[in-house]
Amino acid sequence: MSGVENNSVVWTDEEIELEAKERNVRPRPQETKSEIDDRGAFIRQPNRFRTPFGDKEGELKAEKGRYRLFWAKGCHWSNRASIVRELLGLEDAISVQIVTSTGQSNQYGWGFEDQPNHEDPVTKAKFLSEFYFNADPDYDGRATVPSLVDTTTNKIVNNDYHRLTNYFEVAFEPWQAEDAPDLYPEHLRKEIDILNDWLFPNINNAHYRMAFSQSLTAYNEAYDDFFNAMDKLEERLEYNRFLFGDYVTDSDVRFFVTLARWDSYYYRNLGPQKKRMTEYRNIWAYARDLYEIPAFKNNTYFKDFSREPKNSTIFNSYNAKFVDQIDFEELWSTPQTRRFLSRTPEEKFLRKNKK
Repeated sequence: MSGVENNSVVWTDEEIELEAKERNVRPRPQETKSEIDDRGAFIRQPNRFRTPFGDKEGELKAEKGRYRLFWAKGCHWSNRASIVRELLGLEDAISVQIVTSTGQSNQYGWGFEDQPNHEDPVTKAKFLSEFYFNADPDYDGRATVPSLVDTTTNKIVNNDYHRLTNYFEVAFEPWQAEDAPDLYPEHLRKEIDILNDWLFPNINNAHYRMAFSQSLTAYNEAYDDFFNAMDKLEERLEYNRFLFGDYVTDSDVRFFVTLARWDSYYYRNLGPQKKRMTEYRNIWAYARDLYEIPAFKNNTYFKDFSREPKNSTIFNSYNAKFVDQIDFEELWSTPQTRRFLSRTPEEKFLRKNKK
């Protein structure tokens, strides 16, 4: 062991490599190699563990104290689940552990580097992927968060960020606080599902579609989708306090987690942006309104996820990827009408020989 960082002993790459070999953990697949289509567009891997919670045969049974939620401060997919867990008062029903990267290279994905002995104190795992390989030894995708793990087997049972918060809202209702909010009211579920399905590609995944894209065409498609969606949501929030009116729903949680990261974190992996999030009058006020709620504030770690990463192996900068594809001459020669603001439209300078 060498050095001390954040009050914990640094886990060296050599030690990580040895531990991974002993635990039969394989290196983390890279999005920019395994999740890019022939157009250079990022196509997110499907969630492998999607068994729903319910009462039907083969479905997962909700139980108090059996499951453990693993999530990451910077990951908005998992941040949804941590916010909803607290909003509903499920802290005693579902335990929680925040994951970190494994070393500077993060070659083996999520782990528990800030924990004693670099392991989860409940399951004793040192890599999130252990739960995936326990459930499926042939699993060849990324181990992602949120991950809901059955602590009686140390196997992952669900990593479906599309539906996990809905399971918390419905299947785990018996263990919710007496005054828990109804984030997924029955009379709105169809509309919430429709909006959530629209938020996924246009808002939540838009940053990743831009950041991981390997062609300027794919980048521009994601860029247009995001800002067109922001315009629509800005209009929607003109006269609605929240997305469905007076009350916070599951959809608001999904929108918030992207907003919290856009100007503070995501912008580093993108190019020039049409607008900062704070320039949307309604959306910016809406985001701050949500942030006043303790469960949102308690689970949003701005300082942690806004820090510059050390030797990132996941993202390359916008210019590193696209500088040779950008036609700067065409861009900077695009016609404009500023000349009409001047009393001397054909002259841009005050000449010394002219008064």
